[in-house]
Amino acid sequence: MQQEATNAVEAFYKLQQYIEAENYHGYDPYDALKSPLVNVPLLRSSKLLRFGLQQLVKRSPLNLRPILLIKKGLNPVTLGLCIQAYTIMGEKNLLSKSELEKKCNPLISKLTEMIPKGFHGACWGYDFDWESRYAKIPAYQPTIVATGFITNALFKYYCFTKDASVGDLCKSASLFVLNDIKRTHYEDGTFCFSYSPFDTQQVFNASMKGVRLLSQVYSITKDEKLLHPAKLAATYVANQQQIDGSWKYAAMNKGEWIDNYHTGYVLDCFHEFQICTNDNSFSNHLANGFKYYLNTFFENNEIPKFFSNKTFPVDCTAAGQSILTLTRFDQTEIATNVASYMIRTMQDPKGYFYFRKYAQFTEKPSFMRWSNAWMFVALASLLPPKN
Repeated sequence: MQQEATNAVEAFYKLQQYIEAENYHGYDPYDALKSPLVNVPLLRSSKLLRFGLQQLVKRSPLNLRPILLIKKGLNPVTLGLCIQAYTIMGEKNLLSKSELEKKCNPLISKLTEMIPKGFHGACWGYDFDWESRYAKIPAYQPTIVATGFITNALFKYYCFTKDASVGDLCKSASLFVLNDIKRTHYEDGTFCFSYSPFDTQQVFNASMKGVRLLSQVYSITKDEKLLHPAKLAATYVANQQQIDGSWKYAAMNKGEWIDNYHTGYVLDCFHEFQICTNDNSFSNHLANGFKYYLNTFFENNEIPKFFSNKTFPVDCTAAGQSILTLTRFDQTEIATNVASYMIRTMQDPKGYFYFRKYAQFTEKPSFMRWSNAWMFVALASLLPPKN
């Protein structure tokens, strides 16, 4: 166990050196539409072809991005996750307050510049056009998911530093959730937040990120106008829990699967709601959900399964979220085992992490948001504090 912990520390600093040397820029699994080739009339006008190109580039065992002239980008979520990792270092006395501010202030300034116009509050999207099954989201246009990742990091930074300007960004983002995100209402009075302002998808982890943001800001302001909708939206997702403790990805027919990291997001958000509001209404849902999570997604207590019913692929976002959820619920030994497995099998000598590992091969492109930023914040959670 001691050796695994030491390896995790060494892996963290190698990864930090890589991320900072790249100035937080990198490729993304979904960045195919950054290719100038999509401006060809046929591709520009066909949703099917754009979606197909996106999937081809994502799934290809070869990195097609240089061939397609796709440039490395600066993803707002990458900046948020790095702020979260640096904040953990500050909390563990591994960075002084001035060192923490020196690293985070430029990232926070950049995030502020990236806020799109036309919405009621601060919000964020990705740095590329994104063609999903149910919506077309242009570059930098917001989703509740991207906004939720970033504000979670900003909230942690605010709690540690008491930087009022960062707290104000979180407050502003709550207005985006309340006023720009759509709601699907149900007869019992509950509702589900949509994935973005451009759709009405009922995705459970996405809605819970709205719940988390509202509850975090409520912990600052004590404004009941935040707590009431957060409780209703959380109740809806709690009602969708399966008998075995699991949650499907979404309410729609094509959202039937159950996977590791989306389950981890739901659990983390329920736990954060509980901490921020002192409301334990969902404690049984949380306990049953974590029991399912722990018993389902960790083969040999070290391999983070992607889906509930099969081991492969092993995925970096799933692994990173696994470590964060496990440490949140005091399962540090298994979290350390997961980190050790990822370091042994998926960390490149240059410091970055590979995308996905299958039974017979590994996809080795370096993705800054999907792989490196998630593993950065995850490994930060395992760093021993400095006395």
